[in-house]
Amino acid sequence: MKKKKVLLTGASGFIGRYFIKKHRQTYHIKTFSFLKDNFSELDLKDVDVVIHLSALVHQMRCGDIRDYEKINVKQTLDLARKAKESDVKQFVFMSSVKVYGEESDEVYTEKSICKPEDYYGKSKLKAELELKKIEDIDFKVSIVRAPIVYGYGVKANMRSLVTLVKRFPILPFADINNRRSMVYVGNLSHLIDEIVKQEKNGIFLASDDEAISTTRLIELIAQSLGQKVNLVKIPMFSFLLKTLKRDYYKRLYGNLVVDNKETMKRLGLKNPYTTQEGIKFMIDGEKLKSF
Repeated sequence: MKKKKVLLTGASGFIGRYFIKKHRQTYHIKTFSFLKDNFSELDLKDVDVVIHLSALVHQMRCGDIRDYEKINVKQTLDLARKAKESDVKQFVFMSSVKVYGEESDEVYTEKSICKPEDYYGKSKLKAELELKKIEDIDFKVSIVRAPIVYGYGVKANMRSLVTLVKRFPILPFADINNRRSMVYVGNLSHLIDEIVKQEKNGIFLASDDEAISTTRLIELIAQSLGQKVNLVKIPMFSFLLKTLKRDYYKRLYGNLVVDNKETMKRLGLKNPYTTQEGIKFMIDGEKLKSF
């Protein structure tokens, strides 16, 4: 069977790097960077699929709405239109569960109502809606909504949490009974690979099989580091955090759960990695082999 030719953006990010290493034997992959390459010179002739991973990601201080509009909406649509004009058959867009909103006791599914609250979520939803407008029978649009993605080389909040566990043997995060969905980069990469292989369009949700608490996440990180961490409960700590650092409080104590059974059933998939395996690979790295 002839290998598909894939154009991938966001190759310098840890998701893009993982996908290339994992699936370089499966596809002919070429990359494009909006920062380093000239868009006017981008040649999509003979490309079968575009996998668009690059984006301006969520920032704690929200950022400038014009930057989100330019990078997450305009660049996405410019690339998609060029792909369609070049007879590319499928456009895979990396979106986010942020399109649904923020932390909630509601369990999000592929059919949940989208009510994004920040610039990042709004820009991702706007890009999704505009992409659907240009979709037709010859140009399939596949949208992947993901919660926090973790793996070797991850930055931002997950990296900060690993640093905390490394540095402090005692942490005030005992008995946090929230539930948060995450997705190991290997499970996300497997999902994208199947969407491309099966040439499926529509909305897809990525997630590990279980949603875990902040307390359990810290325990798994410590276990993977081979360190002992003592989790304690400090009176008023959560109240003070909620009062002084509300964003951090939501991420540590809030619920954000997705149910992607419909996605997995539609694709006939099972995640190749458990969360425990994913956390271990996040710390030590994974010896990559093609599926």
